[in-house]
Amino acid sequence: MRTSILAMATVAGVVGLPCASAAGFIDDSKATLGLRNFYFNQDYRSGEAAPSKAEEWGQGFLLNLQSGYTQGPVGFGLDALGLLGVKLDSGGRTDKAGRSRNPGQLFPLDHDNSAVDHFGSLGLTGKLRISRTEARIGTLQPRLPVVVFNDGRLLPQTFEGGQITSAEFADLTLTGGMLEHAKGRASTDRQALGVPGNRTRRSNKFYYGGADYRIGKSLLLQYYYATLEDFYEQHFVGLTHTLALPVGSLTSDLRYFHSEPDGDNASAAGRADGYTIGDARLANDPEKGEVDSRLWSALFTYRLGGHALGLGYQQNEGDSELPYLNQSDGATSYTIATRQIGGFSRAGERVLGATYGYDFAALGLPGLSARVIYNKAWHIDVAGRSRSARERERDLRLDYVVQSGPLKGLGIAWANASLRSHVASQRDIDENRLILLYSISLR
Repeated sequence: MRTSILAMATVAGVVGLPCASAAGFIDDSKATLGLRNFYFNQDYRSGEAAPSKAEEWGQGFLLNLQSGYTQGPVGFGLDALGLLGVKLDSGGRTDKAGRSRNPGQLFPLDHDNSAVDHFGSLGLTGKLRISRTEARIGTLQPRLPVVVFNDGRLLPQTFEGGQITSAEFADLTLTGGMLEHAKGRASTDRQALGVPGNRTRRSNKFYYGGADYRIGKSLLLQYYYATLEDFYEQHFVGLTHTLALPVGSLTSDLRYFHSEPDGDNASAAGRADGYTIGDARLANDPEKGEVDSRLWSALFTYRLGGHALGLGYQQNEGDSELPYLNQSDGATSYTIATRQIGGFSRAGERVLGATYGYDFAALGLPGLSARVIYNKAWHIDVAGRSRSARERERDLRLDYVVQSGPLKGLGIAWANASLRSHVASQRDIDENRLILLYSISLR
């Protein structure tokens, strides 16, 4: 399936419609320009590999154009997403301590390994609506348990494919789709899809589907299935429930992923090519170079006024890291333990996490919020260490949105994280991100 060709065909179809039919296409359209100023700093606290410090600063422009639908029983529409990143500062020199200071993760690298001055891309999405069912073909940014686009840098990750979402039945939403390519957060290249720990084998067929069923306002049940051809297949079951208490409320978030090789030949092909799912696994058995993960988790969050206190536990059974769509630049997974730096889903890993957040609107300061998170992990399967590896991460984030005046809507965020790990392939990292966000409505 060539999603770009199909999206362009949708454009041609819309343009050829009579003006009366296309009225909703124009009248219901929306256009916004997002401005994102992003400073990124990573300080590697361990290991011999260069660089010892990564630092970049850039300005991002995100133009989001969304049409309405043409009139009639079958409605057609078109969305466009234009992305542009401009370098304001990057590495290529040493810091005051004499350590190498090189490009980080905001910009693509040029032929001499310096950050490019600017980069960008344009994504088109054709869409079709019948009743309460919508089909989208082209550029997608899915946010589902089995595939989550990453938006943690100057510009977001995008996928190419097709997706159908149906809400024909009350309280039930059905979703299904196929993805072929992706563009990383710091890339203009259309890349095939892969998994963590493998940079050689790729696939152009990722199928997924699932259901979200709501029971009242407090209970959500989810089931999703996904498969990346010749890599893995995955089942997800989730439950989210909010219980009103005499004082405050308690939200329960339960998740389970069951992942195994895709097809009869997937394991043999993986071992022949030398691919693994992650590098923290039991390597003394040659049969363990395949997908084998059963990850379950539980997160309980108590809310009272402006306070939110959470406690969670996650455990990955099996001999591989949790598989999920990955590129050389940018990937994320839908787990309760995923943090600013670390993924915390290695083979055998157990994670205990605590979170505390506060919304200062409760004190008369709307727009200001703070959150601190701490993960402690152990029992990680690493070659030659027999489940003795450990790691931990502490995250701190402050957010403020200006509530009035000429700068109303301006968002300011500071995110600080510190990761310490005993896994040989994972360097200790201190990281800071400073982000300014502003959105301009063009229509």
